[in-house]
Amino acid sequence: MPTKEHTRVAAAGLNGRRGRSRDFSDQRLWSSTPTDTARRLRPGLAAVADQVIDEITLRIPEYARPADSVYIKVIKLAVDEALRQFVDRIENPSRPWEPDVFRTIGRGEANEGRNLEPLQTALRLGARVAWRRLTEQSETLGLTPQHLYDLGEAIFVYLDQLADAAAEGFDEARAHAAGEIERRRHRLMDLLLSQPPASPDAIADLAKTAGWRLPKTVAGVALEDHSGGYRPPSLPPDVLSGIDRPHPCLIVPDPNGPGQAQTLEAGLRGWKAAIGPAVPLSAAATSLRWAREALELRKRGVLTEERGLLRCSDHMATLIVFKDEELVNALAEVRLAPLAHLRPSQQDRLAETLLAWLRHGRGAGEVAARLHVHPQTVRYRLRQLEELYGDQLADPDIRFELEIVLRARRPVTPGTS
Repeated sequence: MPTKEHTRVAAAGLNGRRGRSRDFSDQRLWSSTPTDTARRLRPGLAAVADQVIDEITLRIPEYARPADSVYIKVIKLAVDEALRQFVDRIENPSRPWEPDVFRTIGRGEANEGRNLEPLQTALRLGARVAWRRLTEQSETLGLTPQHLYDLGEAIFVYLDQLADAAAEGFDEARAHAAGEIERRRHRLMDLLLSQPPASPDAIADLAKTAGWRLPKTVAGVALEDHSGGYRPPSLPPDVLSGIDRPHPCLIVPDPNGPGQAQTLEAGLRGWKAAIGPAVPLSAAATSLRWAREALELRKRGVLTEERGLLRCSDHMATLIVFKDEELVNALAEVRLAPLAHLRPSQQDRLAETLLAWLRHGRGAGEVAARLHVHPQTVRYRLRQLEELYGDQLADPDIRFELEIVLRARRPVTPGTS
């Protein structure tokens, strides 16, 4: 049994050295260790391994699986390998480090859905058992206090190596899983946007493997394509992203859910985007098509939106009308005929005033504020319009049709009709 002096001196040496980073192959860690220490330790490794496994399964709930024989074998393999390599290094400090087993353990932790904290706890428990065994057998092994704290420091350095190898495997597994999830989500978006729609079973199966909860409704979001200059969207994890597609888009689950509108607005700040109506999963492609049509009408100036995100639900009438632009053009020929004989600049001014009047009220003051002109100017233009249109402006159907064609109208330039 170790004397009090053994334990006191060894502990003092460890406390004094823990703050210094040492490489496990540092020969100074082993220079004073008796050459036959490894030979004397090997017969007792099985007993030490059993003690370590008992400590781990007793104190760490994540590893307490007494009925799972395969899992117990994996733990035993890891402990046996850790002890074997440690003793081998005592015997030959220049022996190459073999981290593959511990990288595999790290990958296993990631695949189990845990973080590395249980594993780090297990490593500390194993080190404690090994240190206790060394101190208990120090006299039998011929170890002085100097030998003990050199070996104790080697244990802590070894723990760092084990933890680093496990962390490498853990990070590799997490990166692989993230990449695989991303690939599955891209495939899921393909299915949701396919025409004709994919089967509900195929969508449900892929959604499950992609970690995507099936929502009751979805909405397509069309994004204006650009080569750079915007920061990437900051989106919730349940939004399916197709930013890298030829025509960038998103699929938003349950778009009318609590807080979704605000979250999407914030995440797409700096982007020009349009969101389609909320539809069942099978109609995701239709919602995205409407969003793309709305975005195109916005580019043309037909739809205007002060906020960054254009909502199809706010402009359904215009979207429906513009499904047949030839009809809109024919309607424009009829409803804008009273302006046709005017100079292009006069047409533009009166058309702009009439649209503002139709959209924002019939008070000259409000229209003037919208157009940034004097109210007297607006009153003059409105009198001109009354002379040109007469009683037509009192007809609500004609006013509706006028607003449609004026929204679609582009300023007339000299030389055009």
